[in-house]
Amino acid sequence: MSTITTALAQPAEGELHRNIDWRGAFWVASGVPALVLFSIGGIAGTTGTLAFAIWTASMIMGFLQSFTYAEIAGLFPNKSGGASVYGATAWLRYSKFIAPLSVWCNWFAWSPVLSLGCSIAAAYILNALAPVPLFSETSPEVVAYIAAHAGTSAADAIAAVGAAAIPAIRTWTLFSHTLGPVSFTLNATFFIGAVLMLIIFSIQHRGILGTANVQKYIGLLVIIPMLIVGVVPIVTGQINWANFSPLVPLAAAYAPEPGAWNIAGWTLVLGGMFIAAWSTYGFETAVCYTSEFKNPGTDTFKAIFYSGLLCMLLFILVPFTFQGVLGLNGMLATPIVDGSGVADALAGMVGGGALIHSLLVMLMILALVLCIMTAMAGSSRTLYQGSVDGWLPRYLSHVNEHGAPTRAMWTDLVFNLIVLAIASADATSFFFILAVSNCGYIIFNFLNLNAGWIHRIDNGHITRPWRAPSWLLGVGAIFAYVNMIFMGAGAKVWNPMALWAGLITAALIIPVFCFRHYIQDGGKFPDHMLADLGMKSSDLAVKKAGILPYLTLAAGVVVMLLANWFFVI
Repeated sequence: MSTITTALAQPAEGELHRNIDWRGAFWVASGVPALVLFSIGGIAGTTGTLAFAIWTASMIMGFLQSFTYAEIAGLFPNKSGGASVYGATAWLRYSKFIAPLSVWCNWFAWSPVLSLGCSIAAAYILNALAPVPLFSETSPEVVAYIAAHAGTSAADAIAAVGAAAIPAIRTWTLFSHTLGPVSFTLNATFFIGAVLMLIIFSIQHRGILGTANVQKYIGLLVIIPMLIVGVVPIVTGQINWANFSPLVPLAAAYAPEPGAWNIAGWTLVLGGMFIAAWSTYGFETAVCYTSEFKNPGTDTFKAIFYSGLLCMLLFILVPFTFQGVLGLNGMLATPIVDGSGVADALAGMVGGGALIHSLLVMLMILALVLCIMTAMAGSSRTLYQGSVDGWLPRYLSHVNEHGAPTRAMWTDLVFNLIVLAIASADATSFFFILAVSNCGYIIFNFLNLNAGWIHRIDNGHITRPWRAPSWLLGVGAIFAYVNMIFMGAGAKVWNPMALWAGLITAALIIPVFCFRHYIQDGGKFPDHMLADLGMKSSDLAVKKAGILPYLTLAAGVVVMLLANWFFVI
């Protein structure tokens, strides 16, 4: 077998800059553990006492899958954009349309982190600046209300007084409307979130080196408190082991009654595994920056491996402590399920008075800012590299003098302002967006876990800076189908329309790709697209894997549809 080596291309004007090593990518990816804040309440509400086990199993799956991504990323030292770009090249021999699907699905999976994260951060800020007062039967306001309205029950009086005391900013809305399965609104949450998004955009504008430097310090301010939140309750004996039993699914989502290991119970469990994957698999973004590594041969594996270890620790520790302290009833409280009260709950678990509580809430907001920065850095580079390689419109190929893909970033920003208006409406709309984006993420993972063995067959002669053990590559291929079960069975748990909306969103790449490939490029791919593999476009005619990739795709679709049919609530 001949060995083809590719020299590292030096960045020319208008290209990304080689400014960071694996530590820089580690700090950019250090925002991933904060993704636990997005769905820790939702998963607790749908899976009950199994929540901690859901997070643990999902994280272990994500870590084992990452070794496939580490190998294929090493094949492309001059590309950016992450595993979706590297995996897309494996599928190109077998279909022009499957390859860009990988890039597209990865982008619309990651990009909504901006809007969803900003909506949660805005809710935390509103809770801090304009908290909703809490009343009891003995509160003077409630006593006075009962006295003025003879015959009113205490519960009705508390509800009436509470409604009157809600700060006006929390109910103010400039405009709102309902469209299909979701609502959208321009309220205080939207505008606070938009300001946060613009601040993050300005930081990203400085390029990857500036982003990594900023995130290093924010990361330390976030990772350490998350460790404190995870460890302190264990050390202080606040864990109630009764909160982990019985280990059975809930009878119904968001209700405390235990269910059974029947089809409905398994459906809720698979729904939890489905939505957890969106967070726990996310550290694969560490390989988005291969063309910006000083030494991609060694930096690529180190970046994803050490990012995975960090996520393994925090994604297992924080949900375990969260459940051990709050218990099932605490996790089913409305502010926990909708996400707005998660920061308060985590801060309260540590104790230490009002000052420590406020400080920890502020650090949770920083945690969200960190993961939003991670998402903007990764998703914009996916758009950029997708454009450079001929999958997406040409205008996305532009970078500024700092090596930042600014047009891709602006596209992310505009798209997410629209999504932010939906996410700011209510919990139902929030989880609909989350579920739809995760459909894209599962499709991306399916295609790229199988891209590992396809690259082995078609490009086995290419030197790999890091080569995954074959058994891990096989485990990743098996997990590809497990993930399709999660999607087929679990998406409906979050919204009856989520699966079909996700598939329709994925299909939108077809007109986008056709515009770029057939109208802008005349049906030809850029010559440099295959340079890292030492290939030319004519080499794509050789299909060493034969019909296996097509059988793989067909099997994936069948598994998803069967899971959707069999698992019902």
